[in-house]
Amino acid sequence: MGTQTLQTKLHPRQSLSEQVYERIREAIVTLAFEPGQLIYENQLAESLSVSRTPVREAIRSLVNECLLEVLPQRGTRVAYISVKKVLEARFIRSLLEQGAFRIAAAEWSAEKKTVSNKAIQRMLEEQREAAADGDITVFLQLDEAFHRVIMEEAGNATLLNVVYQMRGHLNRLRYMALRQYRHMPQIVEEHERLFEAIAANDSELAGRLLELHFGKLNDEMSELRALTPHYFID
Repeated sequence: MGTQTLQTKLHPRQSLSEQVYERIREAIVTLAFEPGQLIYENQLAESLSVSRTPVREAIRSLVNECLLEVLPQRGTRVAYISVKKVLEARFIRSLLEQGAFRIAAAEWSAEKKTVSNKAIQRMLEEQREAAADGDITVFLQLDEAFHRVIMEEAGNATLLNVVYQMRGHLNRLRYMALRQYRHMPQIVEEHERLFEAIAANDSELAGRLLELHFGKLNDEMSELRALTPHYFID
């Protein structure tokens, strides 16, 4: 696919560099830019109607995340999916988020139950709507937003940053799983049970449910790799 996938308006809430980075990253995660595809600064800049400077900065950040690779004399390539890296990222993210969800559950106060419950319930309803519409991209964004909101309640900014940096490798595979299995309604149900445990201050249950929630990816990975072997490097 070409860079026409990026031809949408940018939003003023972030700096230009951040917006360009997010747009290219989303194209990688949603496989609009497929593993192994070559991309070029000038084409990206033209597609986004920006100079090459923010594109170059975005590419540098994505190379650091191992989502892009610089090929001397050829250009920049979207990194192939590494099963090893996905498994490492899933393991670490699962451990970090279990800790954060347990803390959030233990500290879920009456004030949070009044203020945050409505926002999370609205988010869950938006997830149900995206699932009904079959909108995988929006659903994945809302999925990430749900996890981020709960982790924010743990009050650990470093944890949030680490998880964010790791999620790109996982989310390409998660996007493939959503596209293949269409199990979005089941994921919403899992989120609902997770939130019920947190709102009930049940830290242990929240941790166990989250472990099960992440564990399904292991079962799906072998089949996804067999269906699209050209996406994978190991």
